[in-house]
Amino acid sequence: MTDPDLEELEELEEVAAVSDDEVRDELPADLDITALDTPYEFPNNSRRRVPGVLYLLMGAGAILAWFLTDGDNPVLVNSGMLLGGIGLVIFGLYHLQGGWSLDFDERDALVAATQTVGFPIGHASAQLGWRGLRSRPTWRILLYSNESPPKKRGLVLVDGVDGEVIDEFVEDNPEDWTGLES
Repeated sequence: MTDPDLEELEELEEVAAVSDDEVRDELPADLDITALDTPYEFPNNSRRRVPGVLYLLMGAGAILAWFLTDGDNPVLVNSGMLLGGIGLVIFGLYHLQGGWSLDFDERDALVAATQTVGFPIGHASAQLGWRGLRSRPTWRILLYSNESPPKKRGLVLVDGVDGEVIDEFVEDNPEDWTGLES
């Protein structure tokens, strides 16, 4: 064995000698949720409007540069500048129309889902997704009944803009929990 191989082997032996009780794993301070003083607020979809306006401004600037230098045959401003400007304007308009205001948060969506399924809720999970070409925000609520083990489960889609229940699916829970009972 060469000396570097021997050193690596000694390091591995030192790491293996550490017991599980000595290992301490902790989250970085910026990921520690217990340190939060205020409730978490989900980011609003309307923030898409800011880059939309910036794309519109850059696109308009590119189109204006093309119009101002159209007859001069400049090297850097050609028909590609016009096409790029049109593309930026289209992209900016898409961002503006997709900047829906998220008026119903996950708590409101959970209340709507509870009223829809018709049974008391135990565990539930909310996920924000987008539907359609216009990217309308939609809450997907996965929920279980409050028995132990749960007898029913359901999936409810709630519109994030107006709180309308879009669709629901409820079934008897097919999962086998018998081995997990204490």
